[in-house]
Amino acid sequence: MRDDRYRIELFWSNEDQSWIANIPELKYCSAHGDSPEEALAEVRVAMTGWLEAAREIGAPIPEPARPVPA
Repeated sequence: MRDDRYRIELFWSNEDQSWIANIPELKYCSAHGDSPEEALAEVRVAMTGWLEAAREIGAPIPEPARPVPA
């Protein structure tokens, strides 16, 4: 499975005063940044770490809920 097929939610948080990027299918996989681009870059780093850790311990990896077309 390609790791780039997960949906990323991107939004501004007034509470945090920063942009938040979240990958809903990967529990607790989110990041923040001062710009949308920074938040997206950071959540991609977080996603890579999340998936690598899950693979290392043999944890189940969820399929993307709504796959992005190839």
